Amino acid sequence: MPLQARLAITGRVHGVGYRDWAVTTGRRLGLSGWVRNRSDGSVEALIAGEETAVGTMIEACRHGPAMARVDAVDVEPVDLDVLPEGFMRLPTA
Repeated sequence: MPLQARLAITGRVHGVGYRDWAVTTGRRLGLSGWVRNRSDGSVEALIAGEETAVGTMIEACRHGPAMARVDAVDVEPVDLDVLPEGFMRLPTA
């Protein structure tokens, strides 16, 4: 069973390429999941995969791309029955 987590990332994370960076990073790590902007100015991500890869992604999200300024990454464990295939970008919610 893959490790699963929902992330809420706050700071300067809109308009700095955060979602594209997250998709590239998630795919490179072999993760499944998605990333999207939230209307409150945060970024939300669902990540699932091997424990080491999930941990690496969470740590990477604390920094983000060069133009981002991450203030906080809140991590919530989840247990979903259906996981997305691959890693993708979703519309703003």
